[in-house]
Amino acid sequence: MEKVKVSIIEDNKVIRDNVSKFISFHEEFELGSIVHSADLFLDSFIPTPPNQTHIVLLDIGLPGMSGIEAIPYILEKIPEINIVMLTTYEEEDIILKALCSGACAYISKKASLEEIVDALRIVANGGSYMSPSIAREIVNHLMGGRISKATILTDRQKEILEKLVDGKSYQTIAVELFVSVETVRSHVKKMYKVLHVNNKTEAITQYMKGQIK
Repeated sequence: MEKVKVSIIEDNKVIRDNVSKFISFHEEFELGSIVHSADLFLDSFIPTPPNQTHIVLLDIGLPGMSGIEAIPYILEKIPEINIVMLTTYEEEDIILKALCSGACAYISKKASLEEIVDALRIVANGGSYMSPSIAREIVNHLMGGRISKATILTDRQKEILEKLVDGKSYQTIAVELFVSVETVRSHVKKMYKVLHVNNKTEAITQYMKGQIK
């Protein structure tokens, strides 16, 4: 039976060493390239690709090219490769960007080594995997944000939203919070992005429907 070859692109040496060592304990896997940057991984394909890698564990925050930026380049070199994100980033927009770029699985670095290996097995068998916390973000997106966003907005953003619900202007809010109007405007813009809305009316509507508590 052919072993599944796994490469790792991770700039944190402790994580890189621990993950690679644990994977090596499992006979169905074989380690491929283990590097600290996507640039080094891609350079290894010049002039010709090395022995085929079936799965690559890819971090996002890397020196040089980010993991997300690297996805299309990796797929160009090995179209059939399975890209598994292993990262601390759990923000919905980053998760979706990675998946839409071609990643087939997304694992939080909070995951145990056993969970990582289980995910590799699932991917090797043609499946996809997402850590539970990651899956929750995707479900939230698919539900159109109907899950409470109480844990997403900052205390300051909630405070400003409540004042907007009361009909107060940016100027009035700025005076009451002892900040500049520009600061209020900046908080509002970030709030719109988190709530996936385009204007004050949509934000207030979500609040009034009890979607933001």
